[in-house]
Amino acid sequence: MTALRTVTVDGSPVHVLESGTGPAVLMLHGSGPGTTGSGAWAATAEALATSLHLVAPDQAGFGRTPIPAGSRGGLRLWTEQAAGLMDALGAERYAVVGHSMGGAVALALAAARPQQVTRVVAVSTMGAPGAPLSADLDALWAAPAGPPGARDMLSRLVFDQALVTESAVAARAAAMEAGAAAYASLFPPPRARWADDLTLSAPTLAGIRAPVLLVHGAQDRVTPLGTAALPLLEHLADVRLHVFGRCGHVPAIEHPHDFRRLLSCFLGREQGH
Repeated sequence: MTALRTVTVDGSPVHVLESGTGPAVLMLHGSGPGTTGSGAWAATAEALATSLHLVAPDQAGFGRTPIPAGSRGGLRLWTEQAAGLMDALGAERYAVVGHSMGGAVALALAAARPQQVTRVVAVSTMGAPGAPLSADLDALWAAPAGPPGARDMLSRLVFDQALVTESAVAARAAAMEAGAAAYASLFPPPRARWADDLTLSAPTLAGIRAPVLLVHGAQDRVTPLGTAALPLLEHLADVRLHVFGRCGHVPAIEHPHDFRRLLSCFLGREQGH
């Protein structure tokens, strides 16, 4: 059973996709213009819904979730909103899966809520100390709404350019145009400061007690393996890394079956499977 609903968190609405029953898993999307919780995770959630309760919100400034009054987004807001959402849903313990920006939020949430967060899957993640803003992430954050911007963005995200189909471009262009007003306030230039905002300190990472699975594409140009995932191996106490060859920034789309199997295995261990 999949449902879309709005949950009030700290007085502000959060739009959420919910699917399945079982142990709770919070799924956090990345930062590209036009990204939403359902757009990033609907197919993955549907595949895993037989054994897990998946919660995929639009984070503040994305999709149908506004930026709360007096805020402008950023790691602290997204982390506090994610924690507040799971509190509002009554989830006392939960795993977190995060992609790119969402990976940094997942790691920050694990550090902030050690009693609640049981496992973390950080996919193509940001968050490593000192990770620079890549040229492709800079271009992705700057992509103008509309088909040309959507095509350029998708071409940077994937290794196999055959995935940049006309229907994919049209769908992303429509999503970009729908969210353009809110998105304009999130990552204005100079953009290196927003990448810095999404990095975690070495002590914060060292304090994460939950087991962490890093999933990365060998050809990721947006958050390159060498500066994004590999440094985290030095900082996290309980960590393992899975690298997909012939894969860019979105393993969930580029290697969907293997990606879902990986998630199911890692998240299922908590249930004694």
